[in-house]
Amino acid sequence: MNCFKSIIALAAALSLSIAGASAATMHIFWKDLRPATQAVAGDAGLPMIAAKLPDHGETLSVGLQDKTIQLAGYALPVDRDGDLVYQFLLVPWTGACSHMPTPPPNQIVLVTPAHPYKMSEAYQPVAVTGALKPDMEKSQLFILDGVSVILSGYTVRKAEVVGVDTVPDTITLPVNSPWTFLNKKKN
Repeated sequence: MNCFKSIIALAAALSLSIAGASAATMHIFWKDLRPATQAVAGDAGLPMIAAKLPDHGETLSVGLQDKTIQLAGYALPVDRDGDLVYQFLLVPWTGACSHMPTPPPNQIVLVTPAHPYKMSEAYQPVAVTGALKPDMEKSQLFILDGVSVILSGYTVRKAEVVGVDTVPDTITLPVNSPWTFLNKKKN
């Protein structure tokens, strides 16, 4: 029941935060960015790994091309100066790309905010609104143990970004995962 209340609260917050956005904004979920036949990470009990997918996660939802969408996820800075972030990867779970295997490209969105976004921590939950473009793009991510090149399947440029309390379709890491400390506290 608490999860349901959190989703209702998030929906209300998101609708208020985009009051100035076009009526044509589509509220999408991570599942909308992958083929319906692709396994969901939660079904497998662990995050999807591109190498294990027949298409390596490179099949994109071209039906969403140029649609104004809103998607909630976790922001992982790619280009930042202090707490101002100029570009980030939006991912479906905490720890993705830097602490765990990288999600498939169709589960990563490269976001360039319309204005630098003030971020207090990596994997901060945010909602992104803007025109979605299916577009394979490589980004260099600087992590503690070196540089990693991440392939994203989508881009949103000139995005409006707002902080949110929860991500409705987030994946909770299995209890036996060494990265369970990354699970965000549930309301």
